[in-house]
Amino acid sequence: MSSSKGAVRVDSAILRDALHACRSHIGFVLLFSATLNLLYLAPSIYMLQVYDRVLTSGALLTLIYLSAVLVASLATLAFLDATRVRLLASMAKRIDRLVAPHVLMAALSREGRHAAGQAQPLREFDTLRAAITGPPAIAAMDAPWTPIYIAVCFLIHPWIGMLALFGGVALILIAYINQRAMHRALHANDQATGAMYNLHASDSAQGDTARALGMHEALVRRQLETRAAMTDATYNAGRGGAAFTASTKFVRLFLQSAALGLGAFLALRQEISAGGIIAASILASRAFAPLELIVGAWRQFEQGRQAYKTLTDVLKTQENQRDYTALPPPRAALSVENVSVRVGDRALLMGAGFRMEPGMIVGVIGPSGAGKTTLVRAVAGALLPDQGAVRLDGAKLTDWPAERIGRYIGYLPQDVGLFAGTIGQNISRFETGASDEIDHAIVAAAKAAGVHELVLQLPQGYNTEIGPNGRGLSAGQSQRVGLARALYRDPVLLVLDEPNAHLDQDGENALVAALKATRERQASALVVAHRASIMSVIDGLLVVRDGRIEMYGPRDQVMAKLNGGGQRPVVVASDGEASGRRP
Repeated sequence: MSSSKGAVRVDSAILRDALHACRSHIGFVLLFSATLNLLYLAPSIYMLQVYDRVLTSGALLTLIYLSAVLVASLATLAFLDATRVRLLASMAKRIDRLVAPHVLMAALSREGRHAAGQAQPLREFDTLRAAITGPPAIAAMDAPWTPIYIAVCFLIHPWIGMLALFGGVALILIAYINQRAMHRALHANDQATGAMYNLHASDSAQGDTARALGMHEALVRRQLETRAAMTDATYNAGRGGAAFTASTKFVRLFLQSAALGLGAFLALRQEISAGGIIAASILASRAFAPLELIVGAWRQFEQGRQAYKTLTDVLKTQENQRDYTALPPPRAALSVENVSVRVGDRALLMGAGFRMEPGMIVGVIGPSGAGKTTLVRAVAGALLPDQGAVRLDGAKLTDWPAERIGRYIGYLPQDVGLFAGTIGQNISRFETGASDEIDHAIVAAAKAAGVHELVLQLPQGYNTEIGPNGRGLSAGQSQRVGLARALYRDPVLLVLDEPNAHLDQDGENALVAALKATRERQASALVVAHRASIMSVIDGLLVVRDGRIEMYGPRDQVMAKLNGGGQRPVVVASDGEASGRRP
């Protein structure tokens, strides 16, 4: 957050709207904070009245009335304090409901991940939410009342007021020095923590591979090195924070005792009453308490500030999303126009362009590393090209909201990419709505992929739970479930990257049948595959080499040129292997 003309400006429209929706919560919290801090004066006033009126007059009834008022005040204070905490908890829940969907959507997008860097957007959001609805927020709302308590101290006696004023300035100075000293340490700690957890998650996802390759000890050693850096950063931040917290506590207790001693001195000189001694001590303690809380919660303040900065950058990627005009459902006319993809200085794909008409099945071949996967990812919309455009019916894929255009595209990536959940949920792409309709579409897609009977043999059929990346299924089963997901609700464009890499003969036959059915319903298919069974069903052949489309045309003509011309031929083998070497 930044300050402009004395007001706090929230730089994220999403956060600003969420806070605006919580304005009633904020208003009541501020009102209750004001009432609470006024009621905190009750013990001091009670002490003054007891010493100055009850003890001097011996009026027992006055003592009873004063005690009853004190009990009522403290009961109201406790009620308002509990209500304030509940309001902040309710506000935190509402902010989560309003902002979390945007954070999660941004975390899944390429722009959002780039804006977050090493940070994890959802964790940053939770940190910020805790800072603005937790103890730091309470300390910040109570701190402005410190001048009120100091003013009351001046009413008791100017010297006591001066002592309270000096104490407040000293605590503010400690808080400022704390902020300057802790900023870099806390930032380094957050960076090290994010790097450690990211590395742990990445290595854990490859645990089976690491075990097979005997890499467990090496990975543990690498993670321990990263964890040591995190521990050092945490130690440095904690050590500095402990020193400032202890200093604040010392100053507060010293000033509280000094107020008591100064009150006794002034009472001996007959400048204040006996009740003023205790009242001065209580008021000084109350004046310094919010400032001490702020110093103690400074770590959360700083983490919240850094989280706010990261979250603002991440959410802006969602706020800058364009408005879309509703387009009619596309047909299967695909056009790839001068598409280029780069990673740093390296070009993965350069100037790719071709067209497909409805009902066409085009195979993509080429040596390893030629750019086939990059091409099909760009065609499916999984990768945004740095140059050029992919169009369906003349409209660019980016002219559609991703959620809507995704319904018309069936994409099967090389690594399949199944998600944790049931097989039915994976096939339906976790669609929600009318259960019977979705179930019918799931079964239809599974039958089209030839996986229906296989799923029925599993312990709970379509309700069988699988782990991330299809854990619990074989590679062939995962690929067939992934094919069913691609065929869900009959998309107009199929983009399949090595869809038969792990299939047996039954799976091959099901894949060929699915491609033929795709052609019959006038949908298009772009397939990276080299087995003879797939080659027999394709209409066109596209050759990719060194990041460029080297050749595109009818299958037989392209194969004739490759095998009969002066270029290196592509050999199609029955076991699915293909190469760019001479036979």
